[in-house]
Amino acid sequence: MKSNLSLCKLLACLATVGTLPLSAVANPILDDYRAAARQEKAAFQDFSLAAGQKLYSTVGPNQVSCASCHTDSPKNVGKHAKTNKLIEPLAPSANPKRFTDASQVEKWFKRNCNDALARACTAQEKGDFMSYVLSVK
Repeated sequence: MKSNLSLCKLLACLATVGTLPLSAVANPILDDYRAAARQEKAAFQDFSLAAGQKLYSTVGPNQVSCASCHTDSPKNVGKHAKTNKLIEPLAPSANPKRFTDASQVEKWFKRNCNDALARACTAQEKGDFMSYVLSVK
């Protein structure tokens, strides 16, 4: 009887994992950035939440930051600084679709890094940024 109860608990846990946003379990996009960061820099250790949070609020040469449109918290609905178009929350805790499609993630990094920082982001920066945003609960 006890083994049946344990099996039921295990199955319930596995069923829950299937419904969690991708950020709550493994994230293959983040794993790809980790591999790319190792290629860019042999001394790479891992991503930094603090560096990601700093990047999120860094005002670049174009006088905008990620927070300019996404608000001080990635959990909030944002608004585009120029068009005033509403932007769904960036944090997967508030918007489970975020960081689930690699081509979309790369598209937005390309556009937004250039807009905010006037350059492409490195794999380290992308991973730091994603690590921070994925950690926001």
